[in-house]
Amino acid sequence: MPRADAGGSGLLQALATLDRRDVDVRELMDDPAADPEALARTFRRFGLVNRIVSRPAAVYEEWVRPRLATTHRARLLDVGAGGGDLPFRILQLARRDGLRLEVVAIDPDERAVRAADRFATAGLEFRVATTADLVAEGEVFDVVWSNHVLHHLAAAELGALLADTERLVAPGGIGVHGDIERTRGAYLAFWAATLPFAWNVFAGSFIRPDGLTSIRRSHTAPELARAVPRGWRVKRGFPSRLELVWGSEIPDE
Repeated sequence: MPRADAGGSGLLQALATLDRRDVDVRELMDDPAADPEALARTFRRFGLVNRIVSRPAAVYEEWVRPRLATTHRARLLDVGAGGGDLPFRILQLARRDGLRLEVVAIDPDERAVRAADRFATAGLEFRVATTADLVAEGEVFDVVWSNHVLHHLAAAELGALLADTERLVAPGGIGVHGDIERTRGAYLAFWAATLPFAWNVFAGSFIRPDGLTSIRRSHTAPELARAVPRGWRVKRGFPSRLELVWGSEIPDE
């Protein structure tokens, strides 16, 4: 495994491996034995990174807001709650606009749900659950969304998530799974942007090493298009983002 933090030579070695998706490398936070203090710091720092990398306001404007109204309450499912900052921000934006939204955020990892619970509020529920659990319960949502989940999944797990999404999306709704696109530019940008904070803001967390690992595990747009079943569409976004979309897109007015 090339060590990008070891200096320029380590960075060059890492960049040279990006032609292929590295499905063998694992993120530190996915280890059940991960240091709990480092994991807690990582969850708390997610909000700083997600504001730039995941752009929740853009997700809200494109995928969520068009399905909201003042007359009825829409439902959004966030798959992979992480630190809880993203579903909380989506709910904030809906309230700002005077629109009614109920958010359910799930994660199979109890540690993530415990960390996310600090954002629990009226209209936002965090649950230790999987999409299969919600399918079995007969749940449906206007928007099924995930952020940075796809690169964690093996092929069979990806197929199961997409099949569950199709069952969970209500008529007229949409499923959107956002992730990083694996490019040398994305890797280099994240490496450089997080380097000044490695010994202060991100110190004692998994943000920097796991972010770089995430890019190595992520798909390119053509790879993801080949990996998904018929009916799913791959869209590119900024910065170095992919959005995997299924369902009813609302045409521009």
